[in-house]
Amino acid sequence: MLLSALGFSLMSACVKEVSSLGIPVLEIVAARAIVSLILSYADIKRKQLTVWGNNKPLLLARGLVGAFTLIFVYYSVTTLPLAEATLLQYLHPVFTAILALLFLKEVIQRSTMACIVISLLGLFIIIQPNMQLTMQANELPLDTLSVDTLLVDSTSKYSWLSIGAGILGALGSAVAYVLVKKLTKTDDSSVIIFYFPLVALPISVLLLGDDFVVPSLTAVGLLILVGIFTQVGQVGLTKAFNSSDANKASAYAYVQIIFSVAIGWAYFGEVPILTTIIGGSLIMIGALINVLWKR
Repeated sequence: MLLSALGFSLMSACVKEVSSLGIPVLEIVAARAIVSLILSYADIKRKQLTVWGNNKPLLLARGLVGAFTLIFVYYSVTTLPLAEATLLQYLHPVFTAILALLFLKEVIQRSTMACIVISLLGLFIIIQPNMQLTMQANELPLDTLSVDTLLVDSTSKYSWLSIGAGILGALGSAVAYVLVKKLTKTDDSSVIIFYFPLVALPISVLLLGDDFVVPSLTAVGLLILVGIFTQVGQVGLTKAFNSSDANKASAYAYVQIIFSVAIGWAYFGEVPILTTIIGGSLIMIGALINVLWKR
């Protein structure tokens, strides 16, 4: 899980950097899928396994959910600071608990309820700068609204669309975690990973359409690194869930937030504001309460 967290943090940094070179999000998703597809296929052949797996409907579902989750996550990463984008992804325990209640009829424990309340409070604090700016815009006189609204938008720390994409990414991650945990009982980790790019590639290419941008040599190198670091993260994640209790493994995943804050500060010059630090700490505390209480 520690290796996985580092891999995903470096992947996010490469995604953010390559997007600054003018490469669309869907093209980044497609490039990542190509690299992951090649690496996963080679790994399956090395293990002498069939590429199609056993539980095909569930494998396809995992690929479909993963594809759209990836689009949402990449959009939030390219339009938000790394710390904020990563924190929004780690709202997934909230959605996991709700999905388990609705579809698996699992009872929400007190620790999970505490996680939901504390994490949502953390989210509310993180988006406070946006809420204040929106309220200011709504209070402006109508004759000055157009000019002042542009000023408010330009000084805003976050984009509402980016925040929404990050939250949808967290929801997709929750669904994906449940599917991966189920699939580890019937299929090899390499096959599970293989289906992700297998489904994501045609979807991203179809949605990209005519927006393809010919990448520079630097962009090509970054796109390859996106695929490689993704593979490191995926292999680490799948292996951890296959060899350990999901709750125990998940506790170590939160190191990714620390990695992302460090990379964002050191490379992109992104210094988290006070609301991000407070809200992010609450999200981490809520998640760790949910994990450690059960142990």
